Amino acid sequence: MADAPAHLPPPSADQAFCDVSALEGGNIDLPADMFVTTAAKGERHVIPTLSFLINHRPSGTRLLFDLGMRRDARILEKYGSFLAVDSGDDVPTSLAKGGLGPNDIQYVILSHCHWDHVGNTKLFSKSKFVVGSECQALFKPGYPEDPSSAFDSDTLPEGRTEYLDVQSDAWKPIGPFPRALDFFKDGSLYLVDAPGHIPGHLNALIRTSPDGGWLYLAGDSAHDWRLLRGQGEIAMFPGADGVLTCIHQDKAGAEQMMKRVMEVMAIPRVRVLLAHDDEWYDKEESKKAFFPGTIPSL
Repeated sequence: MADAPAHLPPPSADQAFCDVSALEGGNIDLPADMFVTTAAKGERHVIPTLSFLINHRPSGTRLLFDLGMRRDARILEKYGSFLAVDSGDDVPTSLAKGGLGPNDIQYVILSHCHWDHVGNTKLFSKSKFVVGSECQALFKPGYPEDPSSAFDSDTLPEGRTEYLDVQSDAWKPIGPFPRALDFFKDGSLYLVDAPGHIPGHLNALIRTSPDGGWLYLAGDSAHDWRLLRGQGEIAMFPGADGVLTCIHQDKAGAEQMMKRVMEVMAIPRVRVLLAHDDEWYDKEESKKAFFPGTIPSL
């Protein structure tokens, strides 16, 4: 018997929901063959590093999902040999366009702790940070204790970071996803365990209307839409030690996660956006979705 198609919880009476705006977090010029097997030889794309401002309608609580690129000399020195960084606007600048600043943000949710998603956490001195608990292993030790580490020890503020244990009883299945946390306990925002990319990777499932619209923020579950359309597979390339590797730490886990994202894509009124969604970013319709505008609900 074939598996039943995935579905999401229907709206309740007086259903809580969120408004979501895109934020600029910088741009990176990358070779496409790092991500997908069907990329043409020499194919490159300037891809955005997107952040998202989430406004919880009932409470007025403001959250950020990711902080864009970390911009410092160490990052440019470490990664500049194979990518071109176009700094562009950062998250604080994007917030300022709508009259907000870092002090107006109650929560910062990091999909994961790679340098192009953590931004400058020090600017958000009044925010509570939320991450997947498995990311703690990435900082044992971090930089500068371990000079070769890609993860700076001061990324997550001590005393203001909540490490979510995705194995706890609070995490329940939703749609095609085995583990999700109802963040506000009102069905408006779910944090989704998204294994495969790196430890602690989270996605977000957000209700964007009171009558059935959803937005799924897929983070780095996929870096190229061809992977989610069945038009290629995760690419392999030689690592620093010459051994073939890929952009994900757990390739099999990433493949399984992409299948789940494809399932949620098939549900009516679900919009899916990637953290590096150049296809959506390059469309004229996306321009009005950046703060102070909002992403239209389906």
